[in-house]
Amino acid sequence: MKIFKLFTTLLVSVLYFGIDLSAQDNVPLIKFGLIADIQYCDCDNANKRFYRNSLSKLDEAINYFNKNNVHFILNLGDLSDRNPASLDTIMLRLKKLDKKAYNTTGNHDYNGITNNKLLFKKLKMPSEYYSFKKGSWRFIILNTNEIASYANVGGTEKEKELLAMQEKIKQEKRNNGAPWNGGISQKQMQWLKKELDEAQKKGQNVIVFSHHPLYPEMGLTALNDKEILELIGKYSCVKVLFAGHHHEGAFDYYKNIPSVTVQGMVETENENAYGIVEIYSDKIVLNGKGRMKSYEFQL
Repeated sequence: MKIFKLFTTLLVSVLYFGIDLSAQDNVPLIKFGLIADIQYCDCDNANKRFYRNSLSKLDEAINYFNKNNVHFILNLGDLSDRNPASLDTIMLRLKKLDKKAYNTTGNHDYNGITNNKLLFKKLKMPSEYYSFKKGSWRFIILNTNEIASYANVGGTEKEKELLAMQEKIKQEKRNNGAPWNGGISQKQMQWLKKELDEAQKKGQNVIVFSHHPLYPEMGLTALNDKEILELIGKYSCVKVLFAGHHHEGAFDYYKNIPSVTVQGMVETENENAYGIVEIYSDKIVLNGKGRMKSYEFQL
């Protein structure tokens, strides 16, 4: 009898007050903004890149994120194109965001930088690579610029790792050994494994972010992309990979993991590129704006 009364009360509430129980499933658990390759510079246009236009595009994206009450913003690197002054300009712009922006570096961000720690501090990164948690989700931000010719590795142990990566690429006759590509160290690889082990053990879902794509291969992937993918592919907790660097964008599945390379903001004169990622209990949706493509992945 008590159960019947409870059901009747609930039914009356739904009918009288207009409560849509099914609508609860339409509310994302987590919603965040996504941008990549702003690459601002007070410079003339070159190679279809409109450096100055990135400021107004970024303002548009910031206004959209604020209006849509995202929980945070994820920036996939290359905030500036060629000097620290441009980076300062972008960081001032990002202060207009209502919520926290999580940044990672891109290869262009190292131009004019001699102290990497100062760069990470300028970008308000807690460390060179890091993770954070929201609910049952863990967000892992790799630094695929750690081992790179432009990342001040000369005379350090990291230089030896760079030379080894370059030699392996050469022997395998691969096309991702360009000087604007980078990779992650063995130390970062061990850290990634620890993060994934912990997430898997705790039943957390994981999204991995990086500046350089890990997949599909197109000449712009991380120097040790295969090794990173081999590790990630062992964990069912990893639900999607997001990356920038390749301004045209790309998409494919690595095993059963969607790998999304989002379109770069700098690449066109007027059309923008940004989006909002919504995480639901049963799916992940990227709602792209402008050139950024939209995707939906079932969990």
